Amino acid sequence: MDTQTSYEFPLNERIRVFMRLEQLFIELKHFLTGTTILDKRAVMGTLLNISMIFSRNNIKSELLKESERLSNILNKTINNADVNDSELSDMLAELAKSKTMLHAYNEKIGASLAKNYLFQSFSQRSTIPGGTCSFDLPAYHYWLAQTEEKQTQELKEWTKPFLDMYYAIELILDLIRKNGVSEQKVAAKGFFQLTLNSNEICQLLQVQIPQNSRCFAEVSGGRHRFTVRFMRFSSEDGERPTQYSTDMPFSLSCCYL
Repeated sequence: MDTQTSYEFPLNERIRVFMRLEQLFIELKHFLTGTTILDKRAVMGTLLNISMIFSRNNIKSELLKESERLSNILNKTINNADVNDSELSDMLAELAKSKTMLHAYNEKIGASLAKNYLFQSFSQRSTIPGGTCSFDLPAYHYWLAQTEEKQTQELKEWTKPFLDMYYAIELILDLIRKNGVSEQKVAAKGFFQLTLNSNEICQLLQVQIPQNSRCFAEVSGGRHRFTVRFMRFSSEDGERPTQYSTDMPFSLSCCYL
């Protein structure tokens, strides 16, 4: 059986931001387990990217709105013969736990970190290529030379508010992804277009193709319709990808929830 490569595409700005944060949190959690100076540098760089997204968006409010919307939808399915009551109760309990956690934060997420001198200095110098060298930021160089125990404790304090938000993001995206139903489609000469059901909200698209396919899926669209173009990728000549010239079978999931 061929291993599948999945291409996901968010169809609204809220899910788009959640997915970007999801990717950054995956990187953050990976580097947090590292023990080298390079791992600590990577944590700081990723944490800076996460904090920038939080500073530009009211993530807490968006998470609460989406959690409430999903709770309302799930509550309407109670006593539905096609729904597993135990699984439904677990989902609603997780959403309730997430909302309680979100409400516990009264100040803007990341506000205390933004006031931290070390993080402020790192943020300012990070706009310059190579700007976090030891001669640029001696205080940062000093921090990187501290014991792993001290660094771990401080990183835990800095990242906790963000990781609590990640719990909610992960829960929401997982519920949306699980609601998709996979269907087999064919892109004629590498092109596929579909008009979405206007009576429901499609949050996310998932396109899957065999990993050994010599092409990738390029998805574009909005809440009403979307297109998928399968593009040939060539690492040998480095030329711009071109659209697949033959029919391409693929798996499509439209996640309505």
